[in-house]
Amino acid sequence: MNTAAPAVIGEIPAPTEATERQKIKAIVAASSGNLVEWYDFYAYAFTSIYFASAFFPSSSPTGQLLATAGIFAVGFFMRPLGGWIFGRIADRRGRKSSMVFSVLLMCAGSLMIGILPTYDTIGVLAPVLLLVARLAQGLSVGGEYGTAATYMSEIAGKGRRGFLSSFQYVTLIGGQLLAVLVVFALQHVLTGEEMRAWGWRIPFLIGAAAAIVAMMLRGSLKESASHETMQSKEAGSVRALMQHKRALLITLAFTMGGSLYFYTMTTYMQKFLVNTVKLDLKTVSTVMTLALVVFMLLQPVFGALSDRIGRRNNMILFSGMAMLGAVPLLSSLSLVTSPWAAFGLILTGLVIATFYTSISGVVKAELFPAEVRALGVGLPYAIANALFGGTAEYVALSFKTYGNESLFYWYVAAMAAVAFAASLWMPDTRKYGYLDGNGRMSG
Repeated sequence: MNTAAPAVIGEIPAPTEATERQKIKAIVAASSGNLVEWYDFYAYAFTSIYFASAFFPSSSPTGQLLATAGIFAVGFFMRPLGGWIFGRIADRRGRKSSMVFSVLLMCAGSLMIGILPTYDTIGVLAPVLLLVARLAQGLSVGGEYGTAATYMSEIAGKGRRGFLSSFQYVTLIGGQLLAVLVVFALQHVLTGEEMRAWGWRIPFLIGAAAAIVAMMLRGSLKESASHETMQSKEAGSVRALMQHKRALLITLAFTMGGSLYFYTMTTYMQKFLVNTVKLDLKTVSTVMTLALVVFMLLQPVFGALSDRIGRRNNMILFSGMAMLGAVPLLSSLSLVTSPWAAFGLILTGLVIATFYTSISGVVKAELFPAEVRALGVGLPYAIANALFGGTAEYVALSFKTYGNESLFYWYVAAMAAVAFAASLWMPDTRKYGYLDGNGRMSG
C-alpha cells in the first residue's frame, strides 16, 4: 500500500502501539452506538404486548397487537430513506457527523416513546406520535448500518478489517439480547399490571440514556474520510453511485439472501418453534437466547477467517451452504420434538449465517470508492433489507396460512442462490477492492 492510500480510503496511519489503541477506541465507540440503536429498535417489539392497549383502544387484543406490529413494520420501510439521508451526510460531511446524528435521532425517538401520553390522555394524537417516534427510529437504523459499516471498515486497517468490523454484528445481536434481558428482568420485578401501566416505559428511558453515552463516545472519534473525499463533486451523489452498477447489484443480492436468511434463523425462528414445532414459549426463549449468545461470540472468529481466505470465499461458503441447506434444515426443524435437537439445528443454521454476518459491512464497503462508500453500503442494503428481511415473517406466515409452509423453505434457498451467483460474480477484493486492492472494478 502506497503512502497516499490513507488520503483516498480514509485509513489511519500504519499500526503502532498508539494507533492500535486508537483503532480499538474507535471500534468500541462505533459499536456502542450500534448496540444502542438495535437495543432501542427491538425494545419496541418486546414491550408492545404491554403498551398496545395504551395507544390503541380496541375490544380486540389481537387488533391492538396488529396495530403496534404495523407501526413496527413502518420502521423497516423508513430504512431506505435513512440509508440515503445518512449515507449522503457521511460521504459529504464525514462518517463521524453522520454517526452522531443517527444515534441522537434514535435517542429522541426512544425518549419520545418513554414519556408519550396514552390514548386516554390525548386521544388519537397518542398513536400518531407513536408513529412519528417509530419513523425517527426507522430513519436512524437505516442510516446507522451503512455509516457504521463504512467507518469500521476504513478505521480497521489492512489485514484486520474482517475481524474488527465483525463487531458491528456482535453489537447488533447484543442489542437484541440486551433488550430481551431488560424486559425479562422487569417481568420478574414488576407485576403484570405495573408493566402495562408504566413498566413498559423503562426500557425506552434506559435506551435514551444509553444513546447519550454513545453519542458522547462518537463525538470523540477521529474522522476516517479525507477532506479531499468529502469535497469531491461526486461525494454522496446518487448519480455517481449509479456508475458502480456491478457493486450495487452485488450489494443488493448479498442483502436479499443474507437478510432473509438471518431474519429467518433469528427473529422468525421464535415463532416457527412455537407455531410449527409446538415447543412451549419458555423453552423457545431459552433455546433462542443460548443460540444467539453463541452466534454473537462467533462473529469475530469468522471475521478473522475472512482476513485469511478473503471476503469472496466467505460469501461463496455462506451462500452455497444456505442455498443447499435451507430446505433440509427447516424441514428437519419442523419435525423435531427435543429442545436440544432444535438448538443443534438452529445453531447449525446460525453458523452458516456467520460466514455472512461477520463481514456484512466490510464486504460491501470494499466494493465502493470513498466518495460514495457510505451511500453505496447503506442505500441498497436498506432497500433489500426492507423488502426481504423485513418481510420474512409475513411471507413465512402467509405460506403457512395457505397450507404450503415448505414453499417458504424453498424461497429462502432461492434467495441464497441469488447471493451465490453474486458471490461468483464478485471480484477478489484483496486485489480489486477499494480498501485493500487497486480499486479497479468494472461496472
